[in-house]
Order: sequence, then C-alpha cells, then structure tokens
Amino acid sequence: MAAAHREGLVFWRDLTPFPTPLHARNSSSPRVLIVGGGVTGLITAWTLLDKGYHVTILAKEWASYGKTQRLTSQIAGALWEFPPAVCGQHTDAISLQHSKRWCMVAYHIWDAIAASKSLSELSGVRIRGADFFFPIPVEQDAAQFSKMQEIMASGVRGFRRDLGIIKERRISENYGVVDAYEHLAPVIDTDVCMTFLKDLVVSKGAKLVTRTIHGDLFFQEHALRAEFSASVIVNATGLAAAETANDHTAYPIRGGLIRVINDGRDFPKVNAALTITADAVHSASEIVFLVPRNDNVLLIGGIAESHQHKLDLTLDSPIIKRMRARCEAFLPDLKRARLDPDYPFAQGLRPFREHNVRVERELRRHKGEAAPSRIVHSYGQGGAGWSLSFGCAGDVATLVEAALLDLEPQPMMAETIVPKGESLVVAEKTGTIKARL
Repeated sequence: MAAAHREGLVFWRDLTPFPTPLHARNSSSPRVLIVGGGVTGLITAWTLLDKGYHVTILAKEWASYGKTQRLTSQIAGALWEFPPAVCGQHTDAISLQHSKRWCMVAYHIWDAIAASKSLSELSGVRIRGADFFFPIPVEQDAAQFSKMQEIMASGVRGFRRDLGIIKERRISENYGVVDAYEHLAPVIDTDVCMTFLKDLVVSKGAKLVTRTIHGDLFFQEHALRAEFSASVIVNATGLAAAETANDHTAYPIRGGLIRVINDGRDFPKVNAALTITADAVHSASEIVFLVPRNDNVLLIGGIAESHQHKLDLTLDSPIIKRMRARCEAFLPDLKRARLDPDYPFAQGLRPFREHNVRVERELRRHKGEAAPSRIVHSYGQGGAGWSLSFGCAGDVATLVEAALLDLEPQPMMAETIVPKGESLVVAEKTGTIKARL
C-alpha cells in the first residue's frame, strides 16, 4: 500500500522566527515530550510550538562551544544536499523517496531564512555555491546522471553544468576531475544555528529538561507521559535509538573534519562548497568535502567509517592524514592552510540505520490496551540531519495529530502523488488523515 504524498512546511505560513508561537496555545492545548536535543529535536519543537502545542524537550546534553567534544549536530558539515548525501549509504528505496521530498521542504525554509540579512546572521545560515566534481563524464555513471537530472528538476536555484568550474575553483589539473556542476545551497554554521534554535524554542515556550533516558521508551511511555503530562512522545534520540526504540538496526558511521582558517591570507578564500561524493568514486573512503563553515573557518573532509563507535581519532591518525593529503591533492592551495587554533579537529558518529531514516509512529502495542502507542519516531537521518530537518518535522507533526486521535499507526511506505487541488481521503481505521495536496 502506498501513502499519500504530504504537503510540507512553508516558512512564514507554518513557521516564524518570532519569539511568540504562530498559533497561540492555552491550558487545554496538547502537550508533547520530545526526547533529544539535537537539530532534529529542536526543529521538531519549533514546528510543534508554532502549531500551538505545549512542548518539553528532554536531552542528556545541549550544544556547547568549548574545545571538548561537541554534539553530533554541531560537528555535521551542514551543507544542504539532495540525497543521497556525500557520504553515501542512504540506499533504502522508501526512505530515499521520502528524503527527496523532505530535503526540498528544508531547502526552501533554509533559503527563506538566509534571504533575511539579519536572520541569516542570527541563525548562521548562508546560501553558497555547492560544486560537485566527477572523475568521469556524469552521463557515464547512471546513478549520478539520474541524480543530476533530479536536481535540475527539483527547484534548487542556480544550477549550471560547466567544465569551467574546475578552473574557477582552482582544482588541480592532475586530480583527474573531468566534469562538474554547481547549484546554490544552504550552508549552516551549526554552532551558531544550534544556539539560535535553542533560544528560539525557549522564547516560544519550550521547557528544557537535562536528563538521560535509559532503555526502551515504549516500556516507559506511560510513566513519562504521566510525569510530563504529555499526550505524545517524540523520539529524536539519533544513535541512541538503538536503545530508546530497541532498534537493533541503528549503527554509527564515524566522520571527521579538519578545521582550517579561511580568511584569505594563506590561500585564496574558498567561498563555495567543493565535493566529490562517495558514490561518484564508488568508495566510501575517498570523499572530498570542503565546506566554508563561516567567514573564517573551512571544513576539510571527509571519511565514513561504518560501525566505528569510538571517538578516538586525532590529526595524526592515518585515515585523517590520508584525508588531508587527498584534499590537498584536489585543491593544492590547502597545503598552506593553518589549523583553527580553537577547534582544529572535529569528529562524530552519524546516526544511521539499516533501513535509513525512520519517521513513523511506534508500531508495537501495549498488551491489553485497545489504543495504540502515542510515540512518534524521527531518527536515522545519518549524515543528512540538517538537509532533512524541516521535512521530517512536518511529517512528525502530521503523525502527532494522528496519534492524538488514536488512529492506527502505519509503517513507512512508498508515497503516491495526488494531483494538486485534489483530496485523498482514507478511512480512519487506516491511520491516515485527510490531506489536501
């Protein structure tokens, strides 16, 4: 069975950056407990607050800015990408189909945020050129050619395919790059944006609770809902979903990024994202990922080490040395780069799962209860949390509405596109809410 294609969130219509909720709540408005304080949890909170819900966010830690380990959401490259992402490994057909819709919802919202100079500075969101390079003509790689065609038709701005990009960006003639295209994409300074998101949801009325949840949320559902007077629980715990959702398919893909000064003094300033994807070279270990974090820092990456749980890499680790050498061979200017003295190396664990992203209600039933669980899951975004953020949050909001009605939960499934202006009506017993698309 196919699910109806859902209309996504629209900035200003469904979300605003103002400190008051778009739709006022009252004492009888539903209460939602969100478990997880990363980008997925915070943007879900923003979405629900503007819909008029009471929201509490429970997390074991919040974004910090010292020289010690930072949140996965902060370490992320945070270059908006059309799926599959640069690190590859987003391969599940159903998840990939949803992700292509989710990413475009997020694209337009990040683009709208960046369109305001003051909001762009406050949130750390910029629109930059995103350049993709290939070792063979794109037409000779069926998957990459198909992806390029989808990007051209997707609604992204500024697409151009031009071999001149290679010279413009000072790419080495000896690296073997023979094809390239570019489009405009949101690039997010995650440290700045995580502060912006946290402050925004607090100003809209979210309550923050610092606490670690151990074990499967399903078996704690009634206790947590009672403690926080919550009608629904949203699980946005990332890699911890292996425990909180009892999802044995969840696993990490370790990544690492070198941070260098990009102020134009040591080498010509890099103002665009420059990448060679894992899928383009058919090797997860051969990623080139150069992204301007802000006006002063350039990220150099990357790697994708599946099922590596330890954060024990250093600048002297062989794989990191190879990563830097690869990027310097690609862009020789980087041989003169200085490390960021405040935070020279970042590493983190991308939260993947075997079936990729999970945005669906809890399917297990509490024994002896007629009503279904009121847990909604949003995790497994892997290396694409920022790219999929608002798209996933919009679907979570729809699932929260269904949970409040105690409709029967349905597993994620392929979508069908309903012609614009028509309605899809599905009986309540199927768990699908009427949607006008």
